[in-house]
Amino acid sequence: MTKGLITTTVGSFPKPPYLQKARNQFSAGKLSREELDELERQATREVIALQEEIGIDILVDGEMARGDMVVFFAEQLEGMEAGGLVRSYGNRYYHKPVVKGRVRWTAPMTVDMWRYAQSLTDKPVKGVLTGPYTMVEWSFVEGYDDFRSAVLEMARAVNYEALELERAGAPFIQIDEPALSTRLEDIDLAIEAMGIATEGLNAQTATHICYGDFVSAYPRFLDMPVKQFDLEMANSSHDLVELLKTKGFPEDKEIAWGVVDVHSHEIETVDQVVAEIKRGLEVLPPERLYIDPDCGLKTRTWDESADKLRVIAQAVAQVKSELGIE
Repeated sequence: MTKGLITTTVGSFPKPPYLQKARNQFSAGKLSREELDELERQATREVIALQEEIGIDILVDGEMARGDMVVFFAEQLEGMEAGGLVRSYGNRYYHKPVVKGRVRWTAPMTVDMWRYAQSLTDKPVKGVLTGPYTMVEWSFVEGYDDFRSAVLEMARAVNYEALELERAGAPFIQIDEPALSTRLEDIDLAIEAMGIATEGLNAQTATHICYGDFVSAYPRFLDMPVKQFDLEMANSSHDLVELLKTKGFPEDKEIAWGVVDVHSHEIETVDQVVAEIKRGLEVLPPERLYIDPDCGLKTRTWDESADKLRVIAQAVAQVKSELGIE
């Protein structure tokens, strides 16, 4: 693997139309579980092949088996279930999960697909999980007297899954906490929960937290017990960059620097991304700076996702050439 400016993605990719149709057919009872599984694997093969062709260093399975980052786990954890439809934004609806009782992990949920994705490539594939704070915050809670107890018990369930991924061979395990970005007053609880979720892990750990006012939570959010922070930087103000430059960043931690906007149809230029990478290099040396999109790619089309990743790869190659990095 390269010695610096490692490229990766956050986790999700857009589902191809045939898979979207298949998931609807499965929900309507018109397609078997086995048929859906095979189409999910087909889409996963395509996602791995795309990342290989572009030259991404650390790959993801694209989350082709997941309809929603919370519902996917809620349907498999004891004590949770998918609830009624609620609107997230615009015309997008989802089944908001319900925590009905004590949350329990009973069996691996992501390991089989991770193993399959890893079998398709010699490059490392990240294991990606939804974090305990987000799992509870984005659900209705009925089975607990207080929010904190639900989050900490959820963290134990996430830990079981993370340990199973590590036993399967996953070298990187990312635990996403997007809900925290708008509730940074709960940072202490999220840090405590992440400590439980990552307990006993030897794999490299990361968390993805997007679009938050990290300046107001600085430096407390640096106490999150993970090796890497995956942060959106393409849309953030320069306040966080200036803060990191003046106040510093722990020498034992890394940043995955989100350099393209996944919520825009516009494809960034190589020059724009080169400039974003160089902003990151003002904060961290290349061996502690990973380069990726600023969030999951599922909101973009397949072609847009590919184009944004190609721009990242080209920009990284240019900067590495300038720096003499292999």
